[in-house]
Amino acid sequence: MKTDLIAAPCWSTSCFGDAAQTSPMELSVLGDHLQHCSATPGPLMRLRWAAEALNRFVSARFVTTLALLTLPMLVLALLL
Repeated sequence: MKTDLIAAPCWSTSCFGDAAQTSPMELSVLGDHLQHCSATPGPLMRLRWAAEALNRFVSARFVTTLALLTLPMLVLALLL
């Protein structure tokens, strides 16, 4: 059984060996995107940011949160 090995990667870059530079069209699109993103955020974006902050808070303290939620159930099970 014969297998052919590829000696070198088979991809090309957008700059084709020259120095990587942005085109005026790319800069224009980037400027439009930055203007859109830096506008006053709407209520849905604020809600998303709050949800992400809550998620970061809880996920960083997952074991502690799980223990605090389990502790009252354990105490009630022992008392009954």
